[in-house]
Amino acid sequence: MEEDAAPRARDTGPVGGSHDELGPLAALLEDPGASAVLTDFDGTLAPIVPDPATASPLADAPGVLAALARRYALVAVVSGRPASFLADRLAAAGPSLRLFGAYGLEWIEDGTLHHAPEAEPWRAPVAQVVEGARSEFAGTAVGIEDKGCSVTVHWRQAPGEGARAREFARQWAGRTGLVLQPGRMAVEFRPPVGIDKGVVVERLARGCAAACFAGDDAGDLPAFAALDRLALEGTRTVRIAVGDEQTPPELVAAPDIVTAGPVGALALLRVLATGARR
Repeated sequence: MEEDAAPRARDTGPVGGSHDELGPLAALLEDPGASAVLTDFDGTLAPIVPDPATASPLADAPGVLAALARRYALVAVVSGRPASFLADRLAAAGPSLRLFGAYGLEWIEDGTLHHAPEAEPWRAPVAQVVEGARSEFAGTAVGIEDKGCSVTVHWRQAPGEGARAREFARQWAGRTGLVLQPGRMAVEFRPPVGIDKGVVVERLARGCAAACFAGDDAGDLPAFAALDRLALEGTRTVRIAVGDEQTPPELVAAPDIVTAGPVGALALLRVLATGARR
């Protein structure tokens, strides 16, 4: 991944409402031109759907992200999805939105897709898992999402296959050396190269006056931990847990804000974009 330059100044525009009324979000509104707004995609900007291939952001999300990018030093989506998927779904947000896919193994810069070189040797083991999973779950509704540098097995449309999918994951992780990232009725095989959402968030937000991250699943916990490390260095941080009935308990155990699903998350992002509650 490229080294990131110091935050770029943005137009902060007028801020309405009392900062006291905005709670933890006031930390970002005090100096937007030196602050970072970071968020997950699935379950945060986009509702969870039975077929992940059909996931789309809430209708207003690209516009809100575009408004944030005009106001803040850095705005990014950090997701387990392929970066190309994010680029397609969030094109209307404009080129200032930074996109990091596959938990940071991919990113888009100046319209070009980049891959972390550390992950390249692991494409062959990923391909083996893809082939094995397609054979194992042929004729079922278990989904196999081949991302090239990682692969997700999800059973949202086949809940009865959950136990078999988890056992498949355990066995094939042992065979290939890939590491497992549990998710919502899913498990992802990832290269063991020490890159996750926390690494991305820490690199992006280091040196910012304030930073937030919004996420809904276990894969977002490293991003929260990264904010905790940055807080020790003086960055004012806000951890936003996007909750529903399937949210892992550990994610909502100690965030700064808990919001109800993508609709609630988007409302908070809109507050950051406008500086006032609506």
